[in-house]
Amino acid sequence: MIEIQHLDFAYNGNKVLENISMQMNDGCIYGLLGENGVGKTTLLTLLCGLKKPKEGAIFVEGKDPFKRTPEQLANQYYLPDEVSPMAMKASAFANEYGRFWTGFDMDKFNEIMALLESDAEQRMDRMSNGQLKKVYIAFALACNAKYYYLDEPTNGLDIPSKALFRKALSRYTREDSVVVISTHQVRDLENMIDPIIIMDKRDVLLNATIAEIADKLYFDYSGEPVPDALYSENAPGMAVQVRANDEHVESKVNIEALFNTVHHHKELIKGMFNK
Repeated sequence: MIEIQHLDFAYNGNKVLENISMQMNDGCIYGLLGENGVGKTTLLTLLCGLKKPKEGAIFVEGKDPFKRTPEQLANQYYLPDEVSPMAMKASAFANEYGRFWTGFDMDKFNEIMALLESDAEQRMDRMSNGQLKKVYIAFALACNAKYYYLDEPTNGLDIPSKALFRKALSRYTREDSVVVISTHQVRDLENMIDPIIIMDKRDVLLNATIAEIADKLYFDYSGEPVPDALYSENAPGMAVQVRANDEHVESKVNIEALFNTVHHHKELIKGMFNK
C-alpha cells in the first residue's frame, strides 16, 4: 500500500504539487490522468524515490521511498517515457541488469518478449522505438516487483502491440501489485485502469474506482438530449452525455468523457467525490 500525506513539491520555487493526500491499495492498476505539466511524471518519480518531497511524506509499505534501500529498489520498477537504446542484445541487457532485482526471472523475460513479438537476440541500439519499448516492458514485468510506476508505456507502440501490452500486463503482474500508469492514451487502457486519478495543477481532482464513478455519474449513450448534462460530446461514431447519477442507475464509464467532465466542473466533482 502507498500513502501520500500532504505532499508538496516545487521546481525552483514553482509549486507543482500542493497538499496532495491519497492512498493507493494493493491489487490495483491506477490510471494517472491529467494535462501536460500538471505533475504526473513528478509524482511517479516521487513515488519511486528519485525525488524528495518539499513538504509532507510518502510511505510505501510504511517506508520512505527516498531512502532507496536495496530491498525497496528490488520491489519496484520505474519505466520512464523515454528509454535508452543500450549497445547490446536485449537478452544480454536482461541478464546483466536483472541481477539488481531479486525476483527477476529470465525465462519470464523471454516468454514476455515472445508474447510481445519481439526478438530478444536483436541489439537494442538497432531497434525501432516501439521494439525498444517492448524490451523494457518485458524486463519490467520479469522483475516480479510489487510496485510499478509506468510513464506513458504505450507511447511508440502500434495498435497490435498495445493489445499485446494489455495482455502482458494483466497476465504477468502479481495479484498484490500496485501499478500506477501515467497516460494520455486513455483508450489504450480504458478497460484495465481502475481506480482513476485525475490531476490538475497542484491538485488531485478525482481519485475513485470505476464503481464509485458509475455510482455518482451517469453516462448516457442514447443520443437524446439530456437537459442537465454536465458534459456532452457528439462525434462520428460516438455520442455520450454525462450527468449526476441521482437515481444510482448503472452505466458504462467513458474515461475520456469523464476526464472532460471533471475539467469542466472541477469544484463540483471534488465536492461530489469527497463527501
